[in-house]
Amino acid sequence: MFRFLTAGESHGRGLVAIIEGVPAGLALDEDSIARDLARRQGGYGRGARMDIEQDRAEIISGVRHGLTMGSPISLLIWNRDWENWKQVMSISPVEQEVEPLTQLRPGHADLAGAIKYGLDDVRPILERASARETASRVAVGAVARKLLAELGIEIHSHTVCIGGRWSKQADSIDWAGVEGSPVRCADSEAERAMLSAIDKAREAGDSVGGVFEAIASGVPIGLGSHVHWDRKLDGRIAQAMMSINAVKGVEIGAGFTVANLPGSQVHDRIEPDAERLWRHVTNRAGGIEGGMSNGEPIVVRATVKPVPTLAKPLPSADLRTGEAVQAHFERSDVCVVPAAGVIGEAALAIVLAEAVLEKFGGDHIAETLRNYRGYLDSIGPKKTA
Repeated sequence: MFRFLTAGESHGRGLVAIIEGVPAGLALDEDSIARDLARRQGGYGRGARMDIEQDRAEIISGVRHGLTMGSPISLLIWNRDWENWKQVMSISPVEQEVEPLTQLRPGHADLAGAIKYGLDDVRPILERASARETASRVAVGAVARKLLAELGIEIHSHTVCIGGRWSKQADSIDWAGVEGSPVRCADSEAERAMLSAIDKAREAGDSVGGVFEAIASGVPIGLGSHVHWDRKLDGRIAQAMMSINAVKGVEIGAGFTVANLPGSQVHDRIEPDAERLWRHVTNRAGGIEGGMSNGEPIVVRATVKPVPTLAKPLPSADLRTGEAVQAHFERSDVCVVPAAGVIGEAALAIVLAEAVLEKFGGDHIAETLRNYRGYLDSIGPKKTA
């Protein structure tokens, strides 16, 4: 069973992740995790925090001589900005008074969190609710990605919309080109429009959101299950995507578009191919039917709202006095959609790794792969004598 926990605050000493259930014998090193962490920090429209941090996860346990041991893996990402926040975020009591943060920020967890936990200072809520936590999840996702790669499963993402500027749909995507784009967009014309939208928002002290698409290829038929609501693969993916900061909507495959189409233009015709493996002529279902993967690429889109911390703050209220104030502004990004796509990859990788181990198990990666290959040998069309 693949599962994980994260801990840490945005301006605390660091972020921690503990992963359980990774089979023994999987090759894993810090450099492979660092690549995804660096991708998360990139993207046009990011704020000053990305100039401070150079995220790298230290593997503290669970790996020996470059191979996982089957025991829990622990990862540690130090916060460089901690040096500027030692007093405010001190673990121990401090003599000097720390000014409380009481200016509520619309669109954030400030008000709901402070009320829920009985606080008169929103700093404890801000620190953990921050998207800084997603660095931990990207590190966990990098480990999951290594496991999936053993089965030939690859995950990519690209930006399809920023500030109302949409990229054109293409039959194939140049993933190297996406990684070279400042907004991680495969459409160069749309890229220019997206960059302009971000620049205009920055000049106005505003922010912009958009949509990213994550695609998992090489996924076998049969991950997930139809038998209970919480085992459905699409439900688990949607939950993971919705847990990403600022994501407000998720669709799989044709998603909301199918509301306007007749069934004959929605459902994917099935054909066996020459290698006895089933295929669909189209993929409007996005690779999932009945809560299970159907062998086609899993395609997920997520809508990312504009960053709620604005350089020109919105009117708000003070937590202690209830008086009208301007919302607090510390520092912020103008657009996080390109980075959100990388986080979306991690979320998808985590869910698929969990589903893979449910289906194929194995305490050692060699055992998992034997189970997987044996399953593939059994899933062609059923023939009777």
